[in-house]
Amino acid sequence: MRVRIHTLALPLGLLVAGVGCSSAPDSKFANQPEPLKAKRLADGSIDDQSKCDWRGRQDREVVETAGPGAIIPNARRVFAILGTGPDRQRVLVCREIDTNLDGIKDVVRKYNDKGEALFEEADSNYDGRIDTWLTFSKGHLAEAKLDNDYDGNPDEWDYYVGGKLVRAKRDTNRDGKPDRWEIYGSGGHLERIGVDLDNDERVDRWDYDTDIRKARDEKERKEDEAASEKAAKENAQGEYKTSDGQEPGDEKKDDKKEDPKKKKTPPPPEPPKKPGDAAPKP
Repeated sequence: MRVRIHTLALPLGLLVAGVGCSSAPDSKFANQPEPLKAKRLADGSIDDQSKCDWRGRQDREVVETAGPGAIIPNARRVFAILGTGPDRQRVLVCREIDTNLDGIKDVVRKYNDKGEALFEEADSNYDGRIDTWLTFSKGHLAEAKLDNDYDGNPDEWDYYVGGKLVRAKRDTNRDGKPDRWEIYGSGGHLERIGVDLDNDERVDRWDYDTDIRKARDEKERKEDEAASEKAAKENAQGEYKTSDGQEPGDEKKDDKKEDPKKKKTPPPPEPPKKPGDAAPKP
């Protein structure tokens, strides 16, 4: 059973613990690699494998802080310097953190010039390789790619709308292709699972959540019954109407009224009388 955490509410560095939490095999937690050891650069400074672009740039300003439990700074924020004089301002463009305090930055997030998150990369098992890729849209999580077996390739893809998980696909047999698809409802509940049985990247069988499907079918049935009752009622009312749309018993009073402006046709003249015709009686 999947466990999902709304990652946007968490600070940088805790996202890795929240995204893609699932019932992964025990091997994910066994035989963890030895933590990397930070190396030193030629100038004697520690190479923390920074992924923010700031070294040697005059248009960048760096702020480093130490988080809880850290003796030396383990969080770095990089600002872009825009404008000059009174119009000069700082805009956050990159932020990275060393979450296990081994001297190497293992989570980095980059931003656009509006301060909105663009993407994040993380090394969740501290082996020196990225295994979590997050993409944001207008500051909201849109896609998460996860490498659950740490082989360097993603095997799970999660898609979000408005920060909510709507669908996912997984590579369960580790052949580099998805073979399991998951569809989530508006409430975040897993509604159905598609399975590829012949490795052609197409769903061969859909498995549904019976309770959710039953509720959906019941709702559709009620909607169909309501539509049928409405149509039957409209048809019954139409049977009692005449061809001109009037109800039975309505009199066309307008047809019986004479138009006063209409001229009357005079009667035809009587034929001339012949001799011997009897005169009309007085």
